[in-house]
Amino acid sequence: MDWVQPRVLMYHMVRPHRPGTRFNKLRVTPEAFEKQIAWLKAKQFHFIFASQLFGDEPLPSRAVCLTFDDGYEDNLLAADPVLARHGAVATLYLVGDRTGGWSSKKKAHHADDELQAEPKLSDDQVRSMIASKRWELGGHTLTHANLTTLADDEARAEIAQARQSFQSAFNHPPATFAYPFGLFETKHAQMVRDAGYLGAVTVEPGISPKPYADTMAVKRVKISGNDGMFSFVLRMRGGKRGWSS
Repeated sequence: MDWVQPRVLMYHMVRPHRPGTRFNKLRVTPEAFEKQIAWLKAKQFHFIFASQLFGDEPLPSRAVCLTFDDGYEDNLLAADPVLARHGAVATLYLVGDRTGGWSSKKKAHHADDELQAEPKLSDDQVRSMIASKRWELGGHTLTHANLTTLADDEARAEIAQARQSFQSAFNHPPATFAYPFGLFETKHAQMVRDAGYLGAVTVEPGISPKPYADTMAVKRVKISGNDGMFSFVLRMRGGKRGWSS
């Protein structure tokens, strides 16, 4: 993909792996993250917020948007110092209620609560991130809900109230949205638009060329904790690790 097309990278955690657990692919080690951001800086990428993807101002070539889903505490403790060292910025797709009850389970009968046990950001920590000017907020529902399992009124509330709650809690209404688990239907995309978001990102791997055919379904480059730098560079070039991954 031509470098004029912005890359939107998807992260979750920046922390050491936990042996014997399921979701180490979501845990990029601090050492790997440092190497990735240093490589982007050395290759003269321009770090942008997700809101800029949907703005009127033209983007520079080699634009890269770092996004972090959910709201894990290591985003502040481990990722933010790296951003500060390299003059980078990122967008945090923050779950509104991080006190418990949401997890890695896509369905109620799933037993896996591994991600629920990970430390989450407090409101005060989020405020400090916003104040640094290195982070902007994006919506990610109130409770990390699987929108496809909810009644329409419930889904609409999860999407819209997440934006409203950030206005009151942080004086920072999110400009963009990320679908939990990447699961959504056409009606949910319309709900996101109706709630006032400029655009939305998915978990579909790849690079969506601008101008976007659908501003409510922009692809992201998945950054896996199981990959080395060679795979990271491949993903940056074409959006995926290989032909089909």
